[in-house]
Amino acid sequence: MELRQLRYFVKICELRSMGRAALELDLATSALSQQISRLESELSTRLLQRSSTGVTPTDAGLAFLQQAQLTLRHADEAVRAAQQARLSGHVSIGLPPTTASVLGVPLMQAMRERYPEVRLHLVESLSGHLGAMLNARQLDLAVLFQTDVARRWSVLPLLDEKLFVIGRADLPGLPTGRQVRLARLGELPLIMPSASHGLRATLEAAFARARVVPRVVAEIDGLAMLMDAVRAGQGATIQPGAATARLADERLVQVRIADAQVGRRNLLASLSDDELSPAALAARVVLADVARRLVREGRWAGATLHEN
Repeated sequence: MELRQLRYFVKICELRSMGRAALELDLATSALSQQISRLESELSTRLLQRSSTGVTPTDAGLAFLQQAQLTLRHADEAVRAAQQARLSGHVSIGLPPTTASVLGVPLMQAMRERYPEVRLHLVESLSGHLGAMLNARQLDLAVLFQTDVARRWSVLPLLDEKLFVIGRADLPGLPTGRQVRLARLGELPLIMPSASHGLRATLEAAFARARVVPRVVAEIDGLAMLMDAVRAGQGATIQPGAATARLADERLVQVRIADAQVGRRNLLASLSDDELSPAALAARVVLADVARRLVREGRWAGATLHEN
C-alpha cells in the first residue's frame, strides 16, 4: 500500500467521481481505476460502489476513508517537520572546466532549490588536480576522468562523451561532414592541452593506434584561452562537445571523431560514505540527477548516459 493510493482514494471520495478525480490528479481515468483496484485487491474488500450517477464509498470504504485521512495528515506533518529542520552545512565539489561549463550552474540551481541551507563551494580545475585535492580531503566529491581512482573513494560512472574536432569553418584543412577519422587529421594544426592533461594522453594513444603523428602547433591548459585561440583561427582542437557550451560563435564547426574507443568517461568520485556529511551525501545525489537530466534533455552535447 502506498501513500499515493490513499490520496487517490480520498480524492475520489471527496469528488464522488472517478473522472473528475482523475482530471484533478492529472491521471488517466483507467490508470486511477487500476490503482484503486490494486488497493481493493490488497485489502480483499470492495471500497467503492460504482454507478451511473458516480462513485460512493462502501461501508468498508467509509471506515477506510477515516483512517486514510488520518494517515495522510500524519504524513503531511512529517514533511513539514522535515522542512523545518532543513539540511545545512558545507559541500566542496570539484569540476573540470568542460564539465563545469555544462553542469556548474544547473547544479547550483538544483542545490539551491532542494537544499537552500547548504553552502556550495565549487572548484574548477584539471581532473588530475581535482583527484589530488580529493586525496587531500580538500574536496568532498569531484567529477574526474581517470579510471585509476583510489580504493577508498566511492566512484559512480556518470556518462560518456564523444570527442569532436572544433575549429573555424575557414581554417585550412578543417574536415567537413558530420564525422572524421583521426587518420585524416595528420596535417591539421591542433591546439592541445599539455601532456599533464588526461585528455592529451587519451588522444596521443588514439593517434598512435591510428599511426598518425598529430601536428600540435600550441599547448594551452586553460579551456577559456584554448577556445579563444581556436576562435581566432590559430588552429583547431579536439575536445568534448561541452567545450563550446559557453560559446556562441557561428564560425565554429564541430566534427565528431569516428574512431572507436575515442571518448571520455565522466566519473563521480567522492570520499567514502562514512566520511561524507549528510549535506555532501545529498549533494552527490543531486549532482548525479542533474547530470542525467541534462543528457536526457539534449543539453550536454555528445554525451550519453553510462550503462552499468
